Amino acid sequence: MDLPVNEWKSYVLQKWSLLPKSAQVTISTTETLSEIFFHSSSFLQSEDERFLKRLSQGYLVGKDPNAPRFYREEGNKNFQEKNYTGAAVLYSKGVSHSRPNTEDISLCYANRSAALFHLGQYETCLNDIIRALVHGYPERLKPKVMLRKAECLVTLGRLKEASQTISDLESNVSARPTPAASPFHILQKNLCDLKMKIQEKENLPETFPTAIAKDFEGMNLTEENEQISNASSSVRLCTDPLKGRYLVAIKDILPGEILVKEDAFVSVLNPGEMPPLHQGLESRWDTRVTNGDLYCHKCLKHTLAMVPCHGCSYANYCSQECMQQAWELYHSIECSLGGLLLTLGMFCHVALRLTLLARFKDVDKVVRRICDEINNKEICLPESKTLVKTFNYNQGEREEIGKTVETQIPGCNINGKYENNYNAVFSLLPHTENHSPEHKFLCALSISALCRQLEAASLPALTTGLKAAVTPELCADLNIWAVAMLRHLLQLQCNAQAITTIQHTGSKENIVTDSGQVRLATGIFPVVSLLNHSCSPNTSISFAGTVATIRAAQQIGKGQEILHCYGPHKSWMSIAERQQKLRSQYFFDCNCPACHYEKLRTAAGPRWEAFRCNNCRALMQGDDVLSCGNRACLEPISRNHLVSQLQDLQQQVGIASKLLRNGKLDQAIPRLLRCRQDAESFLAAEHAVAGEIEDNLARAYAALGDWQKSATHLQKSLQVVEARHGPSSVEMGHELFKLAQVLFNGCLHLAMQAVMTPGLPSKRTSTIFWSRTSGIVGMWQASPAEIESQGSQEAPDFQPSALPGFQGASCLPGSMIEKPAGSKMMTQPPKAEADMQEATLKGEKALEGKNQMRCVWQRADLEP
Repeated sequence: MDLPVNEWKSYVLQKWSLLPKSAQVTISTTETLSEIFFHSSSFLQSEDERFLKRLSQGYLVGKDPNAPRFYREEGNKNFQEKNYTGAAVLYSKGVSHSRPNTEDISLCYANRSAALFHLGQYETCLNDIIRALVHGYPERLKPKVMLRKAECLVTLGRLKEASQTISDLESNVSARPTPAASPFHILQKNLCDLKMKIQEKENLPETFPTAIAKDFEGMNLTEENEQISNASSSVRLCTDPLKGRYLVAIKDILPGEILVKEDAFVSVLNPGEMPPLHQGLESRWDTRVTNGDLYCHKCLKHTLAMVPCHGCSYANYCSQECMQQAWELYHSIECSLGGLLLTLGMFCHVALRLTLLARFKDVDKVVRRICDEINNKEICLPESKTLVKTFNYNQGEREEIGKTVETQIPGCNINGKYENNYNAVFSLLPHTENHSPEHKFLCALSISALCRQLEAASLPALTTGLKAAVTPELCADLNIWAVAMLRHLLQLQCNAQAITTIQHTGSKENIVTDSGQVRLATGIFPVVSLLNHSCSPNTSISFAGTVATIRAAQQIGKGQEILHCYGPHKSWMSIAERQQKLRSQYFFDCNCPACHYEKLRTAAGPRWEAFRCNNCRALMQGDDVLSCGNRACLEPISRNHLVSQLQDLQQQVGIASKLLRNGKLDQAIPRLLRCRQDAESFLAAEHAVAGEIEDNLARAYAALGDWQKSATHLQKSLQVVEARHGPSSVEMGHELFKLAQVLFNGCLHLAMQAVMTPGLPSKRTSTIFWSRTSGIVGMWQASPAEIESQGSQEAPDFQPSALPGFQGASCLPGSMIEKPAGSKMMTQPPKAEADMQEATLKGEKALEGKNQMRCVWQRADLEP
């Protein structure tokens, strides 16, 4: 994924092995990137390019005129099954393969608007209706989308626009030849219903104002650093000959304080699993959902309503604005190279995009820096304290200042400020001397092949914007940009940052949801790159789109270094694994406190893999033979015997998990309890398998509605997660969130039992509120007259906390509430209860596709 596909890697490595020994030595010993590139690219032959082209053609990145109909029909199947999210994704795939201003794209947009309507995404639905009409939606079908538009406008409270839309629709229908009786009567009935809803809403009092809430990701730096852009004033940038640049605290920092909040200088969306597709229509038209179907290719915003590039099928955006910005900055060149970029890997794509963005960032300075790299073997490295001559790049020509000064911290501008710009990116180390000769040859040959495609397709576009001070020969020489790309490609191994997001797994029927962290994109963050590594860092990182936020994970004292984890964390890797990973990818031996401490106590192994004595419960230590060290215990036990016992246990846990997934709780729970008993006899309490058993038991009891038992087992699972991943880890946050779900559902269950009990000493109706989006649940006690006075509470900005007598709390958006005995389903106060006749057992089913606050269950027979 990061590097080229295996076929190209194998091909190039085979080519390397066949090079003359003298050529291998030359490439291995050369000192500059320019020489590496020039020597390597001289071996790129036309047959190499043909082989690469064949690999690239295996990816479906163009627009297939037969695909929109296929995806539309597949989307219709999902729509009929009420899988509206799946339908929207498939309609989007159809959109991406459609040409502008065709019936195909208009039908896909219109169908997607229907799916979005059922998902409660009314604003987005309106946008799709507009797109469908702009692209030539058939006249015969317009009444259907116009009616949907009016329904959206009514729901959103835009009543004047809704009335105008209805009026236009009536005029449109009356101007047509006499329509078929049945569809016409249905349309007339729907229009009458909409008019009545408008009249009702016009007579309602103003809705309650939306509470202004600042979400966690919306928090900003309290005070920005004058020396480092996007960093807190609590830190300072330092440099050291051995460890390079780093950040230290200049005052005591509290846990949770934001230290860095930085937008990526460049990012490229991870396309997900996109193997080349060769055989048959079914395999070419892939219905699998990837990141590219759900996230904007520019800003990484999650969306079900993609706007496609007009030239290719693989680049999709959340809006017309993002699409236009991407086109102007880089996609106008990348568009025709989609298959090649997928073949060459993410890092090559990021390197190209970095170079394309450099065209707009003081390009004359950029070109001169690259020329310095090409012509000057003695260019100083960022760690060096070598004295060099400085040049004034603000003039049309390079002008020597005439004095020798000490090198500034690399990446800083002339005023000593470190910023999120191309200068900072260029200053990141490529570690040329540490990469293997074979890897450098692979990178150089890949860049050379990419540049030949650029030269053939879009050289004028690449050199657009170069200032007159740069010679024409320099503009025309793509090799300059090739050297820049090679530098970036080698930089990425140590400086690329995985941009992650939280994705939920499992069906929406699950009461306790599960989630995991997945890699969404690869980016370059110049300021984040200043942080050195620790296997037990004092910070944590989170992402909102392309923005990275570094927070203090613990108290950091004045003078302490700000440390970040590059991936190998003490909580999920042994010291041997971490050391090997850091040495092979980052070219250093880690001596952080966690590594130093673990070197002193490696005998027992990680706690999440440890065995324990069945007699004294102490951890067992050793290599092939293990013992607890207690003389009163039995003879030592062979590791092979314990491993075999563990494998048997894992098999039983797997069977129980399958029973649990299939809803066979009566079989799953006894089996899990037996597994738990077996695990206690030989596994450490913090063993990963013990945690898996506890987690499964928590799910099983949650499914039965036994919240107390569920919480007990989940708390034990938490101990295992904390031991493995640490108390401040994302994984720990996920588990705590699950526990909160269980505890909340337990409390809500008790509250509902009390509220719904007949004979309560109150003459007031109790209403339970539930919201899919804001996650507000509570009780509103009011008399029937008070309920009637509030009218319909369907507006998206409705705040139940503003109601008199409301008692409530925040909860998980999407929690499901069982129907209490004797209650009835309501969408608003009593006059509209017929709207939800289909409601049976769960609020989720009844509220499917609705995105506003709803009154879920109401019991009106509480009078004595």
